[in-house]
Amino acid sequence: MEWSTLPLATTRPGRVPNGTDVPLSKSCRERYIAVMSEPLHIVGGGLAGSEAAWQAAQRGVQVVLHEMRPSCGTFAHKTGKLAELVCSNSFRSDDDEHNAVGLLHWEMRQAGGIVIEAGDRHRIPAGGALAVDREAFADAVTSRLLSHANVTLETGEITNLPEDGQWIFATGPLTSSALGEALQAESGEESLAFFDAIAPIVYADSVDMSVAWEQSRYDKGETQDERKAYINCPLTRDEYEAFVDALLQAEKMEFRVGETARYFDGCLPIEVMAERGRETLRHGPMKPVGLTNTHAPDQRPYAVVQLRRDNKLGTLFNIVGFQTKMKYGAQVNVFKMIPGLKNARFARLGGIHRNTFINSPRLLDEQMRLRSKPHIRFAGQITGVEGYVESAAMGLMAGCMAAATMTGRSLPPAPHTTAIGALVNHVTGGAEARTFQPMNVNFGLFPPIDARGGRRGRRDRYKAYTDRAKRAWTSWLATSGLDAAESTFARTSVSP
Repeated sequence: MEWSTLPLATTRPGRVPNGTDVPLSKSCRERYIAVMSEPLHIVGGGLAGSEAAWQAAQRGVQVVLHEMRPSCGTFAHKTGKLAELVCSNSFRSDDDEHNAVGLLHWEMRQAGGIVIEAGDRHRIPAGGALAVDREAFADAVTSRLLSHANVTLETGEITNLPEDGQWIFATGPLTSSALGEALQAESGEESLAFFDAIAPIVYADSVDMSVAWEQSRYDKGETQDERKAYINCPLTRDEYEAFVDALLQAEKMEFRVGETARYFDGCLPIEVMAERGRETLRHGPMKPVGLTNTHAPDQRPYAVVQLRRDNKLGTLFNIVGFQTKMKYGAQVNVFKMIPGLKNARFARLGGIHRNTFINSPRLLDEQMRLRSKPHIRFAGQITGVEGYVESAAMGLMAGCMAAATMTGRSLPPAPHTTAIGALVNHVTGGAEARTFQPMNVNFGLFPPIDARGGRRGRRDRYKAYTDRAKRAWTSWLATSGLDAAESTFARTSVSP
């Protein structure tokens, strides 16, 4: 058997998934053993790093996962667990027929992704979204990875770019300053960055339900729990105006001298939104549409603040879209102005932090490798994708690409008509390097749908995108040996 035709999930020389021995030449066997004895090093135990580690380990590659926490912490992380969610607990829409994020969920499920599997296992009611119990989710990913025979965890900070070996850097937006300096020295340019913000979390029993009510927008959800997944706090016009005034006048966190990074539009602090116009919040996170106040069904609120369940017990709720850079004391005072939250107790207050990313279209090739050091790949938010699921998807691809390289396989590019393929294409050359900024997955990254047959309505057009993507992704997985069935084999067949 030629080296290039060895199965991706093979875990020992001379064995294939059905257990049949195949004759390998001495030189082929020696080459295989030499490559497989070399571990894949993955730096960063967030969503991208965890997913990359899982994909590579499932395909017989020995993985050393490097995580600097808990010995070296960050502003946003609270534990040393893998895949800790530091901002929202939502993976956003789970609609795989009309939404690009939902399609990304679907593609990752078909590829046997650990992040989406843990998300499904620990999902909590959130209407049409996939929201998770963040602690149970992180525990599940950590447990699965640390119990895998091919994964070793090493704690401690990696501060430079190694000169040899196979590496994936998935250090996320909170890359340490030392590693950031090494990246800057290698790229020869200033690090790109934006500011990201975190929303507060409230104890459910401190919300006044004689004012607030439970309902998902437009009553979305298949079960009663799903249709009542959110707590809604109504505001009159006067209450809304007073709230906006308080936001604008509140004391804010100041940036350090010389910090000029911009915000990511999909995660703007509420004060910044308010500064863009007094009605901005009413057309954003505080829009009152699709909701009926059960305490006054004939009165439409002027604005509504929504709280989404943050854990399976339903004891914690985060304030949806309320990322903030207000100082802690100001947050308490301003948020208690919201009807229903007068006596609120906060499990976590909001905050702001700097997110670092690289100029991927200039620095990375189509295999997500650093052009100047092709033994190093990058994955996750540091590549310039934005969002939990997007980050994990980039980890999935980086792990599969690295595993293919290390097992002598050639992995064809994922079709650009798929959500994952469109993201990889965007960050590795589809975007303009001169103006590169972080991007969520969206149908604008996909090749246009053939317009034959007349104009399509938006839902029909989105359905055409997802139908095409599913066909392409299913075919690509099958021809690449990356389908979930192959991963299942690897999970049950890892041998010393």
